[in-house]
Amino acid sequence: MPQIFKIAGYLVFFWSNESEPLEPIHVHITQGTPSGNATKVWITQGGKCLLAHNNSRIPERVLKDIMAVIEARSKDIIQQWYEFHNEISYYC
Repeated sequence: MPQIFKIAGYLVFFWSNESEPLEPIHVHITQGTPSGNATKVWITQGGKCLLAHNNSRIPERVLKDIMAVIEARSKDIIQQWYEFHNEISYYC
């Protein structure tokens, strides 16, 4: 499980096994131990975020701030995804 960064007690990560075929680029966000019901955020080709679901029930204001950081660091996240998975596609 590649950890991308931590912010305000939340872990931003992606799973090492992201399905076959590989899903479009996205990250998961959770507080504490990663689990299958972590919040999921798609990263667009332009580096913006789209909320897939908030299963972790992160408060709206906190989630908005975390997504702003993800957008600011999207180039690095995209690079990490590609280096790990050796391929990349986008939700949109």
